[in-house]
Amino acid sequence: MRRDPYARLMLCCVGDLVEDVVVWLAAGIRRGTDTPAKVFRRRGGSAANVAALAAVAGGRARLIGQVGRDPLGETLLAEMSAAGVELAVTRDGTTGTVVVLVEPDGERTMLPDRAAATRLAGVPPGSLDEASWLHVPGYSLIVEPLGDTSRALISRARDRGAGISIDASSVGLIKEYGPARFGAAVTAIGPDVLFCNKDEAELLELCPGSPHPGVAFSVIKSGAEPVAIVTESLTHWIPVDPVEEVADTTGAGDAFAAGYLVATMEGAGPVGAALAASRLAATVLGRPGVGIGTVERPRR
Repeated sequence: MRRDPYARLMLCCVGDLVEDVVVWLAAGIRRGTDTPAKVFRRRGGSAANVAALAAVAGGRARLIGQVGRDPLGETLLAEMSAAGVELAVTRDGTTGTVVVLVEPDGERTMLPDRAAATRLAGVPPGSLDEASWLHVPGYSLIVEPLGDTSRALISRARDRGAGISIDASSVGLIKEYGPARFGAAVTAIGPDVLFCNKDEAELLELCPGSPHPGVAFSVIKSGAEPVAIVTESLTHWIPVDPVEEVADTTGAGDAFAAGYLVATMEGAGPVGAALAASRLAATVLGRPGVGIGTVERPRR
């Protein structure tokens, strides 16, 4: 069957759909007493964020994952559908929650209870139908049975000719799993694109001019500093447009991945894709999580 050249290509994301409880702190936590804060409840999960933000960027996206048989899971699925994301989701157990503590400078600390998301042991039929790309956050590789399910999906997607991307996801995740072990897992997969931030790259011993073995493009983000696109032969440096105020970095990496992958599937090269990614990432920096609209911080 000939593919319509004007049809939107399908990005599939495998992993978490959870609730984010985002806490904007007015100051550092005052241990043992009250700390003024604003609290927001948002749809979260790295895979879900990438899928939803890819839809915002004009792409076609599908989430493969698991949520609980509970009202929260029902609500989150309805929000994903309303965002334009196709769903290949199983239901079992209790839906996960991540508490996100956001400090006044926008940096965040996450307290995850991923619950049902980690228990994905099988996927609905047709989960990879029409898939042009499969995106897998590192969170989806380090726990079982989700890890085995993700690796099986990667194998099936590659057999179909789909692109593969991995996001290193978290310094804490890499340290807990073991940098050498995580790096070996990435090498075994051999993704087309590996996303990581500067700190994650250091743990994986990546640097400009030193790509990860078996990875075509390593994309290293560094906040307001230029993005590095590292290949076997050279490194591109792509400046990032300045952002006036960073209220919350939650979801910015997921937005970057979504923007990069949608642009890549639309035919952009690595530099053009990184520029599109940075523009999309900037849109979430003034919001709690990946919510809509700007919100004032609590006063000190």
